[in-house]
Amino acid sequence: MPDLRILQPDTDAALEEWRYVHNVIIPTHPLSLDEVRERARRHHLEVAYLGGVLVGCSTVRPPVDGTRTATVIARVLGAHRRQGFGETLYARGLDRARELGAGIIETVVLSSNEEGLRFAHRHGFAETERYLLPGDTIPWIDLRLS
Repeated sequence: MPDLRILQPDTDAALEEWRYVHNVIIPTHPLSLDEVRERARRHHLEVAYLGGVLVGCSTVRPPVDGTRTATVIARVLGAHRRQGFGETLYARGLDRARELGAGIIETVVLSSNEEGLRFAHRHGFAETERYLLPGDTIPWIDLRLS
């Protein structure tokens, strides 16, 4: 994909851009910069740019505690959807999860994100659980790659 640059955020400015995309896509669970810094220590985060324009971000939560399950999440801002950016972010995340030893791949989508759910279903994910986090009113959906 020409001009698409995907980088690991290694500065506060880049972490802020990751945070911005996250908070736009998941407005019910906004993160602070400190929370993003903490996530960056535990997870593999990436930020995607088309030329100099921010288009999306991704998260790979690696397997923990001896499990072989990783979570891959790709997020693309609305104005940049349906151009293949989600495909690229997802494929990179999937590759990274497998490099980290994952045999089972999951994702999580806010139930109000209909485009995100369609994307997950098109890529072979099936719903495993719906739940509300304390204080939330919109359910989260966990999905597993078949």
